[in-house]
Amino acid sequence: MTRDRAIARGIARWFSEHARELPWRTSPRDPYAALVAEVMAQQTQIARVAERFGTFLARFPTVHDLARARAGDVLALWAGLGYYRRARNLHAAAREIVERFDGRVPSSVADLRTLPGVGRYTAGAIASIAFGRPEPIVDGNVARVLLRIDGRDVTGAEAQGHAWARAADLVALAPDPAAFNEGLMELGATVCTPRSPRCSDCPVRAPCAARRAGLQDSIPKPKPTPRRTTLHGLCLVVRDRRGRCLVERRPEHGLWAGLWQLPTWESRRGFPRAEAIAAEMGVAVRGPITTIVRTLSHRRVRVRLYEAIGPARANLCRARPRSRWVAVGALAGLGVSSLQAEALRVAGLYSTPSPQTRRPGRIRAD
Repeated sequence: MTRDRAIARGIARWFSEHARELPWRTSPRDPYAALVAEVMAQQTQIARVAERFGTFLARFPTVHDLARARAGDVLALWAGLGYYRRARNLHAAAREIVERFDGRVPSSVADLRTLPGVGRYTAGAIASIAFGRPEPIVDGNVARVLLRIDGRDVTGAEAQGHAWARAADLVALAPDPAAFNEGLMELGATVCTPRSPRCSDCPVRAPCAARRAGLQDSIPKPKPTPRRTTLHGLCLVVRDRRGRCLVERRPEHGLWAGLWQLPTWESRRGFPRAEAIAAEMGVAVRGPITTIVRTLSHRRVRVRLYEAIGPARANLCRARPRSRWVAVGALAGLGVSSLQAEALRVAGLYSTPSPQTRRPGRIRAD
């Protein structure tokens, strides 16, 4: 217990001196802002969350504002962050907070876990960081820190079980549960990194069993690289005589669910044939203009962009039941994936910057 108390205090003290300045780290903490930040941070780099958090809070400054919002507006502001189900869950959670908790983010893990998209980690983070409760949290960064501290060379369920048990032990001894939990996350993100950890800067290097045994680079074992499938697509830019652009909404389930896109055809066996699609739509096409590539967690998406030649008939959208004509100036207000935003930019229809715009190797002209 003496060792654990020293670890808990050391991490909390280190965080108070080395915490990064992030827009949701206010004093006092706003529980609603904590909820938004934690949901945004699920499977997303903190740097990208920091870029988008302020814009989102400016548009939806309170849980009531978010609860009243239209789903399309929430998705539009989420564009570029990926994993759009999180946006829907956050929107639904805001409505439940208003309806069931009188507009106040609940403080207990039990109540928090009844909200859509709030699991064990997110509930513990909000309860401890926003309300000071001694609740454990474990994500990838936290698990790595705790496994190294104890020198536990285990994987899978055993690693998760050990990390959650140790997180609970340590946060119970922390003088400030919020500082300790955020310190654990910060330590894993900035010092106790997956490769080349900076042990000389670590506040718990003395009691760290992995460092003493020289195993800090091998604990935990890296996860196997997931096998990715490739999805091929064809996007078509179609305009009518009024200059409007034809767009369609994706199904409510699956990849990029509910987001808007240019008319798109997809296949796992190769790129759809432009000639067949042109005949189906009754237009002539030019292209491919470019090929856009996105690498997601379990798949790679490759899309070729074509453009219809000349104005299309106004009733063309009847061939695509989920489609509609939209004025070019209104396209930026739609919720679209970063891939579709890039397609619209290449076509000269969309000027809103994307977090992925400047990433090398993402776009290749054919």
